[in-house]
Amino acid sequence: MLWKACALLFFVASIGSSFGDRNNITAAKIWLEEYNTEAEKVRPEAQEASWTWNTNITDYNNRLKLEAEKKKSEFDKRSYNQTLNWDWKNFTEINAKRQFYKIADIGESVLPTDKFQQITKAKSNMQSVYSKARVCNKPGDQDPSKCYPLNPTLENIMAKSTDWKELAWAWEGWRNETGRKMPDDYEKFVELANEAAGMNGYTDNGDYWRSWYETENFEKQMEELFIGLKDLYKLLHAYARKKLKERFVGHPFPDSGQIPAHLLGNMWAQSWGNLFTLLAPYPGKPLDVTEMMREQNYTTRKMFDLSEKFFTDLGLDPMPPKFYNDSMLDKPEDGRDVVCHASAWDFYNRKDFRIKQCTQVTMDWLITTHHEMGHVQYFLQYKDQPVVFRRGANPGFHEAIGDVLALSVSTPKHLKKINLLRPNQNPDDEELQLNFLMNQALKKIAFIPFGYLIDQWRWKVFKGETKKDEYNEDWWNLRCKHQGVSPPVQRFNTDFDAGSKFHVPNNTPYIRYFVSYVIQFQFHKALCKEAGHNGPLHKCDIDQSTEAGNKLAAMMKLGSSKEWPDAMEAITGQRKMNVSDLIEYFAPLEDWLKKEVKNETLGWDDQCGRIWGNGMRTKSIFIAIYIIFH
Repeated sequence: MLWKACALLFFVASIGSSFGDRNNITAAKIWLEEYNTEAEKVRPEAQEASWTWNTNITDYNNRLKLEAEKKKSEFDKRSYNQTLNWDWKNFTEINAKRQFYKIADIGESVLPTDKFQQITKAKSNMQSVYSKARVCNKPGDQDPSKCYPLNPTLENIMAKSTDWKELAWAWEGWRNETGRKMPDDYEKFVELANEAAGMNGYTDNGDYWRSWYETENFEKQMEELFIGLKDLYKLLHAYARKKLKERFVGHPFPDSGQIPAHLLGNMWAQSWGNLFTLLAPYPGKPLDVTEMMREQNYTTRKMFDLSEKFFTDLGLDPMPPKFYNDSMLDKPEDGRDVVCHASAWDFYNRKDFRIKQCTQVTMDWLITTHHEMGHVQYFLQYKDQPVVFRRGANPGFHEAIGDVLALSVSTPKHLKKINLLRPNQNPDDEELQLNFLMNQALKKIAFIPFGYLIDQWRWKVFKGETKKDEYNEDWWNLRCKHQGVSPPVQRFNTDFDAGSKFHVPNNTPYIRYFVSYVIQFQFHKALCKEAGHNGPLHKCDIDQSTEAGNKLAAMMKLGSSKEWPDAMEAITGQRKMNVSDLIEYFAPLEDWLKKEVKNETLGWDDQCGRIWGNGMRTKSIFIAIYIIFH
């Protein structure tokens, strides 16, 4: 019974205090062991309830999920109160002190029960809106009642269509059916998340999120990294803009230099990989191996088996027995609503690890599969750490692990090795290599400003600098300024376009992805050195190098038991994030881009141009009227 276990925890905790000794490290360690035992019961129950809802979205499963979250919150709160029996902040035993620090970090669980239920309901409402969204009235449809989900229909339209109007229909429709329905719930979430952060000693929820990096001046460091990559992004942006203007002759591109956001091959313009055919330096030398995969009768399971082999060939762990039975690797065919967004799950019991995604047989999904399996590999490596240490050294580390392995998997050299290049394709062909770098840049470099700006926007919201009626204008101000994209149709203060991106309604901090896109290249260079690679960094494939695998495993086993600079040092010998290895990786492409855009204007205005529409919010209209008449 849970109440008996909690009573035992309280009793053990009292050992250190009943004798007036709040520094009794022996009693503290006993309590930590009991906490871990109980956490390995409570957390799996919460994860299972969340999994059930994510893979079968019903009101009944939502109620079960909310009840499980409440139960976990109550456990977290009781555990926090029990940490107060010790003066743990003055412990000299570093490992125990760090465990107490993380147990005391209970996030939203600190809220009173009624408010905790309110915040979980607000988040659940937004997640349901996102996951159930369908867009109707497709141009040319005979049946106006026919509606389309994001995956796969809308994503495929954004990826493949060259029809300006069809792209605008999908782009605007998705935002109408998701973000526009969320502002009230998001405002309630922000209010309560900030209240919880204040109760935990932080200035606001953004301050709380940044604390996970244990880094002074974290915002400043992120800005410096972003500035270090802007010139490379501007080159890619100018080249893409030039080629898109050639494709969409006669259509309106803003004079301010931004690219209309619906033209970049992705619902959020975060990755431009679907523009590869248009932007490839050498169009006659394609690198997308999707057709080869289909010719060889690839299935979802074959993609996962191939990914698993890559990990085991590095000397890393195979997937546990339950993995394939319990995961959701394909979109269910029974028509039930599910959350298709790819994710990896740790159930905190040291044996249950799963992946949830709606796989399609494409090269992009092959890379995604390696990425998600990278998360699971991280789970497997640190599974014997105390529960509170079962996470990445910082949130960006977790995202970087899968990606760093994908840097090897996607090389022409590796694709040749697994028989996915055509017989007439030479992996050492420099033109093919440049195409490969362009393909990588369309996913990596194109993403940089998007990965940076989402939490810039949320931090402003949490600070109170951006109010509800300013959500959308400030969102587009950042996208126009940092990413150089603009909305293809008029936007209003009643829109909430940030909510059309999964991570916003799902309350997933996003700066982790920006961090990961920097540090994965630091990891890659270090692992390539360990594997004995000689030559350009972008040609490195660490496949079958147990030396590289051992180095990676040693870092992953740490979990979050050490601060991230220690984990960084374990794999790279460095203690800071820097962009030099990323820039080195893309150096040949950077030289090529400079020649291609020598007659183009680099950059764009900070403000959105004429596609912006006639005013973003009502307040702007009143200001304009005031100026005219005064």
